[in-house]
Amino acid sequence: MLTALRVLNLSLLVLFPLAWFAPLMRAGLLPLFGLSEISVISGLQSLWESDVALALLVTAFALFAPYFKTIGLALVHFNLLKAATLPVLSYIGKLAMADVFLIALYVVVVKGIGIGKVETAWGLWLFTGCILASILVSTLTARLIKQGNLPD
Repeated sequence: MLTALRVLNLSLLVLFPLAWFAPLMRAGLLPLFGLSEISVISGLQSLWESDVALALLVTAFALFAPYFKTIGLALVHFNLLKAATLPVLSYIGKLAMADVFLIALYVVVVKGIGIGKVETAWGLWLFTGCILASILVSTLTARLIKQGNLPD
C-alpha cells in the first residue's frame, strides 16, 4: 500500500505541472468568434497584468499549495519528514480546491450572462483529479500512520 501511495504521489509531481499548462476552458466573447484556450498559467499571466493581489492568491493556491503538499507527502513517505506534519500538509492541499471552485464559478457566471461562450476542457478535469488524488494520498497516508505501517 505504501509503495502505491509513493508512486501516486510522485506521479503528481509530473501531473500538476501538466495540468497547469493544459487547457482548463475555452472562452470567447460571442459564438461567432473563435474560442481562446485558457490554462492556469495563461490565466495567471493575465492576472499579473491586471490584479497583482489576486494573482498572488491564485499562484499560492494553484501552484505552490498543491506542489508543496506533494513534496511534503513524499518526504513523509520516505521518512525524511515527521508524520506529525501531515495535518498541515492536508490543509495546504485543500486550499487548491479553491481554484477549482473559482473556475467553476467563472464558467457559471459567464454562461449565465449569455454574452460569451465558455466550454470546459480536459485540463480542468486533470487539475481537479490531481487535487482529489492528493487529498486521497494524504488521507490514506494518515490511515497508514494510525495503523503503524509508517513510522511516526
